[in-house]
Amino acid sequence: MSAWEASLERARELLREFPVVDGHNDLPWALRKQVGYDLDARDIAADQSAALHTDLARLREGCVGAQYWSVYVPYEQPYPLAATLEQIDCVRQLIDRYPADLRAAYTADDLEAARAEGRIASLMGAEGGHSIENSLGALRMLYALGVRYMTLTHNSNVDWADSATDEPRHGGLTAFGRLVVREMNREGMLVDLSHVAPSTMRDALDASTAPVVFSHSSARAVCDHPRNIPDDVLERLPANGGVAMATFVPKFVLQAAVDWTLEADENLRAHGFHHLDHTPDAMKVHHAFEEAHPRPRATASTVADHLDHMREVAGVDHIGIGGDYDGTAFTPDGLRDVAGYPNLIAELLDRNWSRDDLAKLTWGNAVRLLRDAEAVSRDLRATTAPSHATITTVDA
Repeated sequence: MSAWEASLERARELLREFPVVDGHNDLPWALRKQVGYDLDARDIAADQSAALHTDLARLREGCVGAQYWSVYVPYEQPYPLAATLEQIDCVRQLIDRYPADLRAAYTADDLEAARAEGRIASLMGAEGGHSIENSLGALRMLYALGVRYMTLTHNSNVDWADSATDEPRHGGLTAFGRLVVREMNREGMLVDLSHVAPSTMRDALDASTAPVVFSHSSARAVCDHPRNIPDDVLERLPANGGVAMATFVPKFVLQAAVDWTLEADENLRAHGFHHLDHTPDAMKVHHAFEEAHPRPRATASTVADHLDHMREVAGVDHIGIGGDYDGTAFTPDGLRDVAGYPNLIAELLDRNWSRDDLAKLTWGNAVRLLRDAEAVSRDLRATTAPSHATITTVDA
């Protein structure tokens, strides 16, 4: 047995006891886009490696013990609340369809129960505050339906919060945005700061009385992309109790991939196309660029570099994993799909991460995070009534 094979076996042994809680997987949106939620056409009990990063066999191979399924809809989606409800319906159908493998989870105790049963705890996270259409009542109803985090923005600003990848409009959170955070704390819904501007991160940390989460973001000091977390924000996580879950998306974790993407986008613009244009003519230009300039490849070691840094800055009690599978076209070597988590853990073992530290990374921190949010919620519900404020009155 080679040294790497020995590390991989040790990784799998650890993960059998402390499986991965992954913060973000976009399977529901992939099912919508590919087959219109026809679960017979994309039966994840069968091998779906040609179409998806995710199926049940690979979740088992990757030692996934709990998954936050993203109930994402695009910012431009008409009637985003209705579309989010359809996403929630998709997750519920998956849980009902595969009861031997998936278990609905709403609390930290549910995660532990699923682990004891050998099933994959299935939670939901809404990606983008546009999903609630500026309604605190809608926010509460998403929680009632099982949504356990909401990312305050996606790629665009919302009416009450700035995104990392849009032009600043509010300088962080508006007064209504702070009220959204307060209402999330009251409900027990985790405040997810992936995708938001650093100003929004800082405002949310100021406003939140519960631990926050970054469901799929890495370290900006290691890779200078606006989707990543600055060190001054990572430094605040111990006082807040929050958890930053490192993502695997190559253009967020590998600086060469960031630079390559900027060059590829500029090449499209130079040929008269928008950088997000996916028409055949635009793709022809893009593929020619990629043939002449091969895309840089991230690896499991690239992600481990982020986790090393995040552990150093935030501490081992405040880090986790959020792969973003089925939400990205490209994945790192060794982390091609949801079966790859043991490769990352083996890499960290080879960097002398201890068993206790790895158990916190994969399982313990995420369970503690949800339990702490539940405790804050109990206190707030006992002393504070639900808010019926509106954005027009609060931000006027």
